[in-house]
Amino acid sequence: MIDDVQARERIVVAADALFYAHGVNSIGMDAVRERSGFPLKRIYKLFPSKEDLVLAVLDHRSRSWDSGIARAAETAADPTGRLLAVFDFLAAWFREDDFRGCAFINAYGELGPGSSRVADAVRAQKESFQRYVDDLVGRIGGSPGLAAQLVLLAEGAQTAAAISGSPAAADVARDAARTLIEADRAAARDR
Repeated sequence: MIDDVQARERIVVAADALFYAHGVNSIGMDAVRERSGFPLKRIYKLFPSKEDLVLAVLDHRSRSWDSGIARAAETAADPTGRLLAVFDFLAAWFREDDFRGCAFINAYGELGPGSSRVADAVRAQKESFQRYVDDLVGRIGGSPGLAAQLVLLAEGAQTAAAISGSPAAADVARDAARTLIEADRAAARDR
């Protein structure tokens, strides 16, 4: 018998794939049941509402995002390389066959106005990413404004890649990030 922890994980993975591919609103719990292989009774025992399942999916996505950018940063030889590795991570992600943009932006667009819990979860993930980039920028001695600019580049690249269907947005954003980093360094020298 599969315990509740394992069942939760399988249901979340199934729902994540469905929500990401088709949108949250177009997927009913019967589709989650079919994809996960668990009866609706078990799903609703673990996730009393669809919103609870969406929040679990967003938490799963957040952990995947955090570990993905951390792994990409680990491959870099220096602090600047760790910052630019964020865009390398995006480039690899944008090239995946099932890329449909940022799941957090997608969920916010569908549910944010009607679900304060989903909106809060999306904001928390975006704030977490901002703190991560703030830390990386601090390690190179960059200005606080630089971190906000780099995050905006990363977020914009996700949207541009999803809409255009082209992974080139990551490369353009990486080049722009390098330019911003160099300009920030030059401004610091001039002070």
